[in-house]
Amino acid sequence: MKLQVTLLTTDATVPTYAHEGDAGMDLFSVESLDVEPGERVQVSTGIAVAIPSGYVGLIWDKSGISHKGGLKTLGGVIDASYRGEIKVGLVNLGQEVYRVEKGAKIAQMLMQAVSQAEIEIVEALDDTVRGKNGFGSTGI
Repeated sequence: MKLQVTLLTTDATVPTYAHEGDAGMDLFSVESLDVEPGERVQVSTGIAVAIPSGYVGLIWDKSGISHKGGLKTLGGVIDASYRGEIKVGLVNLGQEVYRVEKGAKIAQMLMQAVSQAEIEIVEALDDTVRGKNGFGSTGI
């Protein structure tokens, strides 16, 4: 699979895989900003991509900034039909201001094959052992 990338700004960084076999390619910020505790921001990457039909780009946390700094990504689904700039939604769940530097890794994008379900309306669903048991149903 080939991913076409357009650099929208002169300081944009091409997404890269840090290691052979990595699932996610790193996305980089083209701006510097402070993210206050509890604040949500949208960070520009300066890139647009052409995801092939049948695939989706999923935006996920960088584990280092997530675990150490409390920065979490917000809803990141890049459909194959989207051609605009990729922007990364971030929220600071930490207690300290988090400084995003221009050129820093802010998230990673995983490419995943997509299958669309055929929706069927039924009167009732089949029974399973789990049934309607949800959160915590398998113990703690």
